[in-house]
Amino acid sequence: MAPTDKPQSHGPALAATQFTIDENDLVIGGLAVRDIVAETGTPCFLYDASAMRRAYRDLATALSGFADIFYSVKANPLPAIISLFREEGAGAEIASVGEYRAAIKAGMPPEKIIFAGPGKRAAELMEVIKGGIGEIHIESAEEIARIEAIGRPVKASIRINPVPDAQAGAMRMGGKATAFGFDEEELENVLPLFRDSRHIDLVGIHIYGGTQILDADMLVSQWRHSISLAARMAEMLGRPLQTIDLGGGLGIPYFAGETPLDLAAVSAAIPDLKALMQAHPLIANAHVIVEPGRFLAGPGGIYVAEVNSVKTSRGTTFVVTDGGMHHHLAASGNLGQIVKRNYPIVTPAMMQADYGETATIVGPLCTPLDTLARNATLPNLKAGDLLAILQSGAYGASASPSGFLSHPAAKEALVEDGAFGMIGR
Repeated sequence: MAPTDKPQSHGPALAATQFTIDENDLVIGGLAVRDIVAETGTPCFLYDASAMRRAYRDLATALSGFADIFYSVKANPLPAIISLFREEGAGAEIASVGEYRAAIKAGMPPEKIIFAGPGKRAAELMEVIKGGIGEIHIESAEEIARIEAIGRPVKASIRINPVPDAQAGAMRMGGKATAFGFDEEELENVLPLFRDSRHIDLVGIHIYGGTQILDADMLVSQWRHSISLAARMAEMLGRPLQTIDLGGGLGIPYFAGETPLDLAAVSAAIPDLKALMQAHPLIANAHVIVEPGRFLAGPGGIYVAEVNSVKTSRGTTFVVTDGGMHHHLAASGNLGQIVKRNYPIVTPAMMQADYGETATIVGPLCTPLDTLARNATLPNLKAGDLLAILQSGAYGASASPSGFLSHPAAKEALVEDGAFGMIGR
């Protein structure tokens, strides 16, 4: 094989855009990864606070004068991460009372928290209403009755499942039969359900068509549809809306060939979106919300594991690590992937090494599902070397079956300005 024909990995190139590379070392938050894990041990998630702040500020700049950002806590519910985004000016979008408690623990003002989700229990609704909540986003008729039974005033939006033309992203959240929200075509039948509400102040609408959107035109088209739908709802109600929640869904590149969401293109579309709102007096002054999660937290996190052994079986090289799908289910492809593709992977203490070998990376669990990468291009590895999976700040530890085989939980550390601290729930 000629040098130019060697297998290539998309991990090193992506790492160079998100972190610092100092000779052989991947550096996050001012510290070499190998120096951090020498103290924390492996497996571990390392979160670069400055990278997360940068993601927030870039998005806030793109949306300036149009929408406020509410961090979607489900992406990474660690209070330290929620607090970081609170410091930057974000509100919080939660989907459970556990996330509500994490947001409150992080110092998030209750009035800057919104509560969505298709299966809110009566006890959850009771706790957030008594504790204080900005809005509850209602997704079923039963939810209306539960809130009314609590007997305390609360602001609410209704979540709408948009028509197929408005859906976008790698995982479609709307446009089909779904447990999320009320179908758009049923809007005129849904609004009368609130007619006799004594405690629900219906102030807005929440539309979420899809997640992991990398195409700016698709994202803007989805937002344009949502604004038009909000105007239609306001006309049906005969009064202004206070809130338009455009949902999240902003994506990040995970796989070879993917490119980042073009924030410049999103920013360029903002004047037209604002004009569309101004054309409808009943929504002209509405508070617009965007609720990203992975876009803010994902690129700033890496998952680091140590090589336990390297072995060959019937022509395939297997790199066995001390980490696996019990910590990072998404990287294994078992969290929504139909065609399993590799996350970007680097060797954080061998950044200048030749990525000329092909191997499959597996974890320590007794199942073939515990595969972190298939036929990945890597340096020549041995026991004791480190591997790092990029784009791991969102949907990592909290979205994984940590109890499987009773292995210890992965450690988690927040790194900033040359120092790190262990963080937890």
